[in-house]
Amino acid sequence: MAYLVLARKHRPKTFSEMVGQEHVVQALTNALTSQRLHHAYLFTGTRGVGKTTVSRILAKSLNCQGADGQGGITATPCGICQACKDIDSGRFVDYTELDAASNRGVDEVQALLEQAVYKPVQGRFKVFMIDEVHMLTGHAFNAMLKTLEEPPEYLKFVLATTDPQKVPVTVLSRCLQFNLRPMAPETVLEHLVQVLQTEAVPAEPRALSLIARAARGSMRDALSLTDQAIAFGNGELLETGVRQMLGSVDRGHVFRLIEALAQGDGKTVVETSEGLRRDGLSAASTLEEMSTVLQAMAVLQAVPARAEARDAADPDAAETVRLAALLPADETQLLYSLCLHGRGELGLAPDEYAALTMVLLRLLAFKPAGAAIAEKKTLIETPAAAPRAIASPAATTTEAPTPRPMSTETATEIATAAGAPGAPEPERQPVAARPPGQRLSVVDTPSMRDAAAAPRPAAGDVPASASAPLMAMPVRMQPPPGAREGEARAPAAPIPPSEEGDFWHATVTQMVVAEAINALARELALQSQLVARDVDQWLLRVERESLNQTSSREKLQGALAAMGHGIRIAIEIGPVVDSPARRNRQAAEERQRVAEEAIRSDPDVQAMMRDWDAKIVPGTLRPA
Repeated sequence: MAYLVLARKHRPKTFSEMVGQEHVVQALTNALTSQRLHHAYLFTGTRGVGKTTVSRILAKSLNCQGADGQGGITATPCGICQACKDIDSGRFVDYTELDAASNRGVDEVQALLEQAVYKPVQGRFKVFMIDEVHMLTGHAFNAMLKTLEEPPEYLKFVLATTDPQKVPVTVLSRCLQFNLRPMAPETVLEHLVQVLQTEAVPAEPRALSLIARAARGSMRDALSLTDQAIAFGNGELLETGVRQMLGSVDRGHVFRLIEALAQGDGKTVVETSEGLRRDGLSAASTLEEMSTVLQAMAVLQAVPARAEARDAADPDAAETVRLAALLPADETQLLYSLCLHGRGELGLAPDEYAALTMVLLRLLAFKPAGAAIAEKKTLIETPAAAPRAIASPAATTTEAPTPRPMSTETATEIATAAGAPGAPEPERQPVAARPPGQRLSVVDTPSMRDAAAAPRPAAGDVPASASAPLMAMPVRMQPPPGAREGEARAPAAPIPPSEEGDFWHATVTQMVVAEAINALARELALQSQLVARDVDQWLLRVERESLNQTSSREKLQGALAAMGHGIRIAIEIGPVVDSPARRNRQAAEERQRVAEEAIRSDPDVQAMMRDWDAKIVPGTLRPA
């Protein structure tokens, strides 16, 4: 006897054998038991969820004669009478199945409806089953409307479709509609275990879990994949063989990638991606597995109590719980979104593994603002510590700048402001000529005013080291960002005025108008805050590490040099409270506010609003 595939051999014969569609089974069972039968049924759902199976069981329930030949309409067909056997084998003369995908014209529908005038030959009811009914043409639908609305009492219509949106509403209104849902992987797994026990085929639970997930809610697909896996494994289902057959990625690779992304380890991410390329594993499967793990992690982060309820037999449960505690919740959500959207980008790239690497590295490039990782910051030394020059990211490979002497008056004010005990006042010496455009006078901050008011020691107690030249260090600084952090985050809080902010805004505006900078260099200038200026170096602060690119920094330095500022740029990462972009946005908001107030205070506008109940549509006012 020829081999019968599992999907056909284990097709349910009764409602009790169906799995995953309890809502449909219960409704039909109650209707058959009480004999409250509709004349037309419409079953919808994705492929392989049981639409045709339900139709055949319903036909058997309507025509079952019982084991003794005296049965009637029942919700539990016997399966041994002639009607049940003929319907199962496809030979029942009063049960007609029409494939609308290949018989979609009006002629085929009319030929079917011509049989409706004849009473059943063998059974109790005639049953017309039209599969993929949405494929019928408009004329075919119109031809069957009248019969579908008022069929003979012995005729039942059963329609099935995977796309109910394409079925005309005139047909939908004449049918009793049931939606068969995609089956959960757990439901598919449980059924596969029963099937393989019946077939006496050994199988590993992990292998069946892979097949259940790969079926994507379709029991027929799951049974077909099981047939393929049995052939691939020579009569047994092993996890390694099923993974190789499906091209699935081992969860170990996925866990390694997520842990590397949580720790900001780009090297491990790239090496793991190259390992997937060497092993020939699917890039799309990698992102799919990562999405599944990240979804489980997000649930654990939102509901920590779920960690205790996870299946202890699942070897991935403990690792998922560990990663959920390692990766912040906001980064979990961001990485999940990147994995979902990254699957659509794989087909656009010439190399899907390169696209996979870019999707994974995107999280490292766009870390959330509050990510708890070590950032590369260039901090300004406090005056109490040993003075040193500000180091830029490029300064590690270049020679340190030559120290420049500072005026003793300036050095003494810095030391006094730091509260150094016994800081002497050196002799006042003439200040050396400064290059044009570079200024080193100290900003009058509150801390310096308090230090200046403190008593100073006698001039004769100057130590010998005070006469040595001092290293250049920033002497023009804004107040610490933390002092105005709350104000900077407030949407309507004005930007506190500062000389550094005014100077940097004017300089950047001049470069943008002259088109001296563009692209990333322009974005770096607009989004940065000028923190300090020295004779040969300026310190900028930005909020995002992605703006701190060597090429952008060099282009900005070149543009400043063309304006007469021959300096080097050092960049630190931190909160920005005063940048040209923020000032431009604040100015635009102010112009918008003035324009709206001018319109609302206009006498003609007020008269229209008062007399004609006119309203100003929000968002339509623009300043001239």
